[in-house]
Amino acid sequence: MAKLAKDVRMAEQKHDLKKGVPLHDEQHHPEGLPRKPQDITLAEPREKLDIKRITLIAVGLLLFTAVYMSPSWGDAVDPVGDTFALSREGKAAIGLFLLAATWWVFEVVPIGVTSIAIGVFQAMFLIRDPRVAFTDFFDPSVWFIFGSLVIGKVFSKTGLTQRMAYRMLVIVGEKTALILLGVFLMTSAMTLIMAHTAVAAAMYPLLRAIYSMYSTSSTPTKFGKGMFIGMAFVAGAGSIITLLGAARGAVGIGFFKDIVGREISFFEYSYYMFPVGIIMTFLLWVYIMFIFRPEKARIPGLRSRAKDLYHRLGPMKRSEWIAIILVVGVIMFLSARSFVPLLEPFSKSAIILITTILFFMFKILNLKDLEEIPWNIILLFGGAMSIGFCLWQTGAATWMAVQFIMLLQNANWFVFVLGITAFVLIMTNLIMNVAAIAISLPVALVIAQYLHVAPEVIFFGSLVAAGMPFLFLVGAAPNAIAYESNQFTSGEFFRAGIPASVLLLIVVGLFVAFIWPMMGMPILLK
Repeated sequence: MAKLAKDVRMAEQKHDLKKGVPLHDEQHHPEGLPRKPQDITLAEPREKLDIKRITLIAVGLLLFTAVYMSPSWGDAVDPVGDTFALSREGKAAIGLFLLAATWWVFEVVPIGVTSIAIGVFQAMFLIRDPRVAFTDFFDPSVWFIFGSLVIGKVFSKTGLTQRMAYRMLVIVGEKTALILLGVFLMTSAMTLIMAHTAVAAAMYPLLRAIYSMYSTSSTPTKFGKGMFIGMAFVAGAGSIITLLGAARGAVGIGFFKDIVGREISFFEYSYYMFPVGIIMTFLLWVYIMFIFRPEKARIPGLRSRAKDLYHRLGPMKRSEWIAIILVVGVIMFLSARSFVPLLEPFSKSAIILITTILFFMFKILNLKDLEEIPWNIILLFGGAMSIGFCLWQTGAATWMAVQFIMLLQNANWFVFVLGITAFVLIMTNLIMNVAAIAISLPVALVIAQYLHVAPEVIFFGSLVAAGMPFLFLVGAAPNAIAYESNQFTSGEFFRAGIPASVLLLIVVGLFVAFIWPMMGMPILLK
């Protein structure tokens, strides 16, 4: 019997071999006895090869290589006959931007890591001095963003954001459409008196508090995408209304005065910009409701729940009062810089970083809070500053500006104005909006004289476009701050930004053709 049993087992094993079944499967010992549960070893799943990611990494590298290795490109010639050659470094800078844009949009690696690659490529391919390329990561503007994020962290930790969120929800009610409108109006209004970066940093934790009452799931929702992307868009729309919303307005006024010989006042600037900013705020709300219509039309019981949660917070704590006093003090000081010449030399980055120091001195923040700062976003803007300065200092940005604008030198005046606006809109998504104004406005103002176009319409059209970079996260700090919500990818942001950018150009066209002339703005020279 024993021999027969052995022969049967051998026959079964031969049969299994023919079928490709391993003898040592996960259910039996080699002896044929059942395995104990602790004896079973599960095979680790093989990691699937991400072909799409590898392809996109290669596409970025190929774009850089193709531009870098290409023969010399022709010179750009401006209206007065000055030539602008594109150096080897400038050509490499354009290739590097194409690489970074590809990696940023498709997130083949974390966006902060792509920023590090920008510095590495500049050093390895001798595009700029490494000390310069990497120093840009610590530019004062990056530190301003850091200080703004710290303020947002304080608002969240002390409970100020919850207090503000619950109060707003009690006012706007339970309809998700009105909640989004309330968020957008609050964001736009705050940019009238403070930089849009600081506004986005302050609004971000408030939006997180609002969103927690909509969904507790970690899965992104249309409501979440619309609220955070919309906040970034509207922060740009509101920031164009006054000179306090961003530095680009003051820089543009300086160029305008040097070239045209006339200074645009604070109130003249706001007079023409106010209707554009307000209309864009409401249009962006309608647009967001169209492409990211919330899954829920209303949140039943939200108003009563918000009211109850607000009362549970009790009276304001010492840390909340300290945070408010410090932040309001900084905002007032930054705002006063636009009116008091004696305060202008003080660095806005140093001013806002004073709050960071005091937050730790008053023990509102601790070391753990510092470690929780989103360094991925800070690296993103460090890389944005580095590639922006790289395009500017190598002459690549000026070369592109002259080449593009000269294509419009014989165009109809309306096409010329919208062409300039479109170019600034593209450039402000690629480099700092201040730099986009600096390289395009002087050339555009010179060509405008030949086409009998008034300089004012060029100035205001360019400043409107410079304030609303809707395509890339690196276009403006609010874009990157909104990205921290994990509600959308950089690709989704880019796709949402294309129709929004077209909408912006349509609005500018309507203002140039009809509204600004009715408000008294000169359009054509007599």
